[in-house]
Amino acid sequence: MFRQLILPTLALAIGLSVGVGVAAEPAVESTVRHSYLVLGGKTAIIGEDGKAQWEFKAGSRDGFVLPNGNVLLAFSDRVEEIVPAGEKLNRTVFTYERSKENGEIGTVQRLYNGNTLITELGGKPRLLEVNPQGKVVLEVPLQPETDNTHLQTRMARQLRNGNYLVPHLLAFAVKEYSPEGKIVRVLKTDLDELGGRKAENWPFTAIRLDNGNTLVSLTHGNKVAEFNQLGEVVWKVTNEHVGGQFKDPCGSQRLANGNTVVGSHAANKGVSMIEVTPDHKIVWTSDHPLAAGVHHFQILTTNGKPEPGMPLK
Repeated sequence: MFRQLILPTLALAIGLSVGVGVAAEPAVESTVRHSYLVLGGKTAIIGEDGKAQWEFKAGSRDGFVLPNGNVLLAFSDRVEEIVPAGEKLNRTVFTYERSKENGEIGTVQRLYNGNTLITELGGKPRLLEVNPQGKVVLEVPLQPETDNTHLQTRMARQLRNGNYLVPHLLAFAVKEYSPEGKIVRVLKTDLDELGGRKAENWPFTAIRLDNGNTLVSLTHGNKVAEFNQLGEVVWKVTNEHVGGQFKDPCGSQRLANGNTVVGSHAANKGVSMIEVTPDHKIVWTSDHPLAAGVHHFQILTTNGKPEPGMPLK
């Protein structure tokens, strides 16, 4: 049986590990419940009760539940905006097909202007802005420092200033590009305090926070780090804090309460999602079978209250 949440405050106070068999203390129990979109081997929306509210027929790489309730999904060969219903009733209202010169689509984001940001990897790595009619209206060339299509880049996001935040795995760098394709800022992830290059801190997801810092998932490094505007590490969570439960963490999200949720792509069974407080206490986990091998995710609600999601920063 899967376990979506669990953890009494007493267990946290005395330092119990989060694992199967940690018993709740009814008198002091403080539970956390989330509904969330999972993207990876499975694509689904899971409710706070742990039941699947919607499941799509294919795995996915990136996506969001949009304000209108539609689901925007990135697959390796296309992007779709879907009106979610039963499997036979799903309706696609927007589609973009990968260009022939590239081998993969990496990520997707709906922008405030109504366009859709898409990353293409391959012989011509680039960011694309596509209008609602499916026409490319902006192309931003990327500089990934590798010809390995799959490892060129991952979760690109547009910032409020109009620039784009792009993680480049094998470059050990998160680069900020202008719409003209100029690199205006670089955050390095192979810092000595993170274990250097031998730690394989490949940046996968990078999120600009309200305070101007940048939260970065570091896949093979099995950690998530927060960098200030000078590129210094101001916070991190590693396997030392979570009992070794991070297994190739790809997706991450900072919640409104300041906690951080991390999803592990290589966790094909057992705990695949973990929420930690700023002082590294685990307050929620999921081992839901639909979240196994989670590539990315979006926390939608916490105890019935909507999360602000991942707006532009």
